Amino acid sequence: MTSPPSAAESTSPTTATPSPHTVEEEPKSPGLRRLFATVPLASAVPQFSYGIVGYFAALQVQGFDPLNKVEKLAMVHVAIAAASMVAQPLIGLLSDRTRTRWGARTPWMMVGALVGCVGLVAAGSSGSVAMLLVAAITSHVGFNAFQGPLTAIQPDRVPVDRRGRYSALAGLGTITAGILAPAFGASFATRIPLGYVVAATALLVIAVAFLVLNPDRDNRGVSRPELSIGSFLRSLWINPVQHPDFSWVFLGRFLICGGYYMVLTYQLYILEDYIGLSVHDATHLAPVLSVSSLPGFLLAISISGPLSDRIGRRKPIVLVGGLIIAGSALIPVISPTRGGMICSIVVLTIGFGTFLAVDQALVTQVLPREDSAATDLGILNIAATLPNVIAPMTAAAIVTAFGGYGALYPIVAAIAALGALAILPVKTR
Repeated sequence: MTSPPSAAESTSPTTATPSPHTVEEEPKSPGLRRLFATVPLASAVPQFSYGIVGYFAALQVQGFDPLNKVEKLAMVHVAIAAASMVAQPLIGLLSDRTRTRWGARTPWMMVGALVGCVGLVAAGSSGSVAMLLVAAITSHVGFNAFQGPLTAIQPDRVPVDRRGRYSALAGLGTITAGILAPAFGASFATRIPLGYVVAATALLVIAVAFLVLNPDRDNRGVSRPELSIGSFLRSLWINPVQHPDFSWVFLGRFLICGGYYMVLTYQLYILEDYIGLSVHDATHLAPVLSVSSLPGFLLAISISGPLSDRIGRRKPIVLVGGLIIAGSALIPVISPTRGGMICSIVVLTIGFGTFLAVDQALVTQVLPREDSAATDLGILNIAATLPNVIAPMTAAAIVTAFGGYGALYPIVAAIAALGALAILPVKTR
């Protein structure tokens, strides 16, 4: 770990969320440029780990218990999601109250990366579903401890008028990792333990390099808010009457992510049972959908983030992104074909890239508590995590009730549209 930089060298203030005038005295400083250059890699770390666990766990569970693989894999994912929902706000609370020579975020990110990588290696050595479950939870909790403080770096260090660009770069790393993780997993499908070790090693190197290149300030002289079980429980409740902007942003993110996961979870089954492809064709089309979506995503994210900084407004772009996502869900209804699915995925990722690039920047401008950025961001991240649990069950109920996937897409479109419209009452532009 490096020694704390001097005030002249540092790009980071203390843990409190500062005003735009005190975040960074020189927005074009080398330290800030370095942060912008490396945040895509840092943002990719947790997402890549989640993708690797998701890919390998499906193969491992199938090997452990082929007759009950669906139920056992669902159990693993629900347990992981539940642990993640607790971990992010809890780690955020502790991070906001941490006082060290390395600042508030670095210690938790370092420990989180180490714990997460240990969990990955342990997952590769698992000999049963129970062992895999414990290892997967350990890995996800560790990388949530990395991700939560990483997210808080934006309100800590990045000026408001540059947060759109920063969010775009962070989103670029997140989505790219999500696309590459299955490809990496496929190359190690017959050597799963080695795949886990290679992934853990690479992720740890990236995490350590990011922390060394972007050191935080010594914050031992900053006053510390109360730390207790009561304060943690109170921190989980943000009054929607007193902080309506925060509540509307939470709702919008929850609905849009919910609609997204309702389709994503059952994509393979949709290709088989709704589009009418064989198992072989559906399996080979799934990676094609991911690859074909990347150019549109890159274009959307590279335009929308900088554009929001230039015009000084976030809401219109977030709204447009959400409505594009809603529109993409109607394409398979009109054209339930292979081409229709490809078109739908391309439009979906353009909308998601537009939404993702600017939504995080907007989020940092509606945080209700100046000294609890990581805590509040951890609560907002529940809006992206909780749908992982609810969406698959909701989609399954819809498919069962209506006898097929034909009814799923119009409902997803309505949910995503409501999520986009939830941004309208937000007063922050």
